Amino acid sequence: MAASTSLDTHSVKPLFVAFLLVFVSSIYAVLSAPAAESDSGSRLLANQTFRPSKEILRLKRVNAYLKKINKSAVKTIQSPDGDVIDCVLSHLQPAFDHPELKGKKPLDPPERPKGNETRETVAESYQLWRDSGESCPEGTVPIRRTTVKDVLRASSVKRFGRKLRRHVRRDSEGSGHEHAVVFVNGDQYFGAKASINVWSPRVTSEYEFSLSQIWVISGSFGHDLNTIEAGWQVSPDFYGDNYPRFFTYWTTDAYQTTGCYNLLCSGFVQTNNKIAIGAAISPRSSYNGRQFDIGLMIWKDPKHGNWWLEFGKGLLVGYWPAFLFSHLRSHASMVQFGGEIVNFRSSGFHTSTQMGSGHFAEEGFGKASYFRNLQVVDWDNNLLPLSNLHLLADHSNCYDIKQGSNGVWGTYFYYGGPGRSVRCP
Repeated sequence: MAASTSLDTHSVKPLFVAFLLVFVSSIYAVLSAPAAESDSGSRLLANQTFRPSKEILRLKRVNAYLKKINKSAVKTIQSPDGDVIDCVLSHLQPAFDHPELKGKKPLDPPERPKGNETRETVAESYQLWRDSGESCPEGTVPIRRTTVKDVLRASSVKRFGRKLRRHVRRDSEGSGHEHAVVFVNGDQYFGAKASINVWSPRVTSEYEFSLSQIWVISGSFGHDLNTIEAGWQVSPDFYGDNYPRFFTYWTTDAYQTTGCYNLLCSGFVQTNNKIAIGAAISPRSSYNGRQFDIGLMIWKDPKHGNWWLEFGKGLLVGYWPAFLFSHLRSHASMVQFGGEIVNFRSSGFHTSTQMGSGHFAEEGFGKASYFRNLQVVDWDNNLLPLSNLHLLADHSNCYDIKQGSNGVWGTYFYYGGPGRSVRCP
């Protein structure tokens, strides 16, 4: 936050002016001071001689959190987009701070769902940090370093890395969250798979976001909601930029006190040294140009009951331990695919934040964003096409959805829109 203040030195006492200038410069120093790296790999603010008591307390909390979440790195990689990627020993990642995981190591790969054959291949460079030519050694996991600025953008240290608490409803009228999704329910589901088209939608407010993801859901839409989520998102408030970033999320109490994004709490266990959760995705799709999508699969390991995440062709990212959940310890009761935005109406009318490519579904391939090859996993670990599919667009004049199927893409849909327009005042 920057402020410009004009002082009339003829009408204000010199002593007060001097005090005010010292105060303002001290606050600026606190918020903009360069960070020094500690032995633990955390980022600590340089000592300041003058700090207001509230700022001192907040910065102490921020630094304590950073010391906990940023683990010691055996190697550090500077990404072209400004991210710092720390290569952390697998058994020292944040998940293993959990009492039930302390002293343990990541599990071996599980049995894949039957019918998981795919002709897709993962590009050599699918995240910007890999463009540096560097990689993390075997036995480590790449973790995007959390900075002081990242945490200070949040409303509090406690809420950093978490979605805002809200009532989750199929029709999100009034909540500020708008969706264009397809979903299946009415059965027991043990996983989901799709390829998700990647774009860089415009987000017009730093406190809004635009995402495209898979939801694996169980429980009621009250306080006991369990979800596992993965996809890509643009969130200036959370990441500090407008890059689409690969993300994960989980909660077991409707986003109230449990769960977090990525690796920002003791939850998801990463097993892969090539993917950094929270890092920018590259390449991205362009209008009337090259299209790029990422394959994602979430499924429940029949042997141990953990929920695993796969990226592309056979690239295991890691897993959510079964003990994190209540309802999802058994199975999912709904699977959902699609886009979501936040509309704060900060200017008094609908936001211009885009969903997907920022174009409506009817524009089709190369213009509208898509999900393709939608599948679910059944009780016997088989991948199956979707049946009894439901479509939902909370505000179809702003963001819409159109479903289809063919022999190459299986079940697919186009979705998205520009937000505020003639159709969406």
